[in-house]
Amino acid sequence: MLRFIARRLLETIPVLFVILTATFFMIRFVPGGPFTAEKAVTPEVMRNLERAYDLDKPLWQQYTRYLRNVLLHGDLGPSFKYPNRTVNEIIAGKLPVSLELGAEALVLALVLGLTLGVLAAVKNNTWIDYVCSSAAMTGICLPTFVLGPLLVLLFAIHLGWVNASGWDGPADRILPCLTLGCVYAAYIARLTRGGMLEVLSQDYIRTARAKGASEVRVIFKHALRGGLLPVVSFLGPAIAGILTGSFVIETIFQIPGLGREFVNSAFNRDYTLVLGTVILYATLIIGLNLLVDVVQVWLNPKLKFE
Repeated sequence: MLRFIARRLLETIPVLFVILTATFFMIRFVPGGPFTAEKAVTPEVMRNLERAYDLDKPLWQQYTRYLRNVLLHGDLGPSFKYPNRTVNEIIAGKLPVSLELGAEALVLALVLGLTLGVLAAVKNNTWIDYVCSSAAMTGICLPTFVLGPLLVLLFAIHLGWVNASGWDGPADRILPCLTLGCVYAAYIARLTRGGMLEVLSQDYIRTARAKGASEVRVIFKHALRGGLLPVVSFLGPAIAGILTGSFVIETIFQIPGLGREFVNSAFNRDYTLVLGTVILYATLIIGLNLLVDVVQVWLNPKLKFE
């Protein structure tokens, strides 16, 4: 396992290098700059600003200097939009909010999705199966940018149970986590149902029932472990989708997280903040996919650390 993890970590180095390089040059080729949206300034002031942020140097020199600072010092550079603040400081302040939102949405998605999927598989071709499958299909068809405003309209505006935006108290977590979690709960429910139906038809399940094992023991001890394999395979891209999906959620609900800062940095042409956020999310996603691969082998010993 250690050799497998080490090899995968070594493989991530060129991937991160390509992501960093592509993002660096793509954001620089976008029309406009970090200071073009400001009020009109004299050419002398503009030259001083560009000199202060090394934007007056050739592009290849900017790239090599940025790469050296990131690799040797972990320095993601100063923010162009927030004076006297570095990208490292902004990420350290905003990332916990996004991680909290993602973790709560993932827990909701797992609890709701696994429950619906197991019920649909155990009660196959009954009204319970039809209700659970219909709810899952509805969640798949409704994107977050549609579901979020609908929940705000119903629970915040018409009923007044929660706030429409903000991140102050526990009640403010309900709608964002529900919006982000329901979409992935629908996929998890479908995968759980399919995996459980396949496992429940296996010979060892019939043997367990023939030996007198209760239905609860058959489902949770024998069937659930094999039925969860498709879900575990899905969790890698699902967690990545939850992290990137928070961009939309944080914008809709005005949550002060890193996803919202990433959207604002793209509009403001804040080169260093865009780069720092992309590098961070790429590293998180690669690490989570590695964790999913390890859990898959733990659940299914037939797989090898190849």
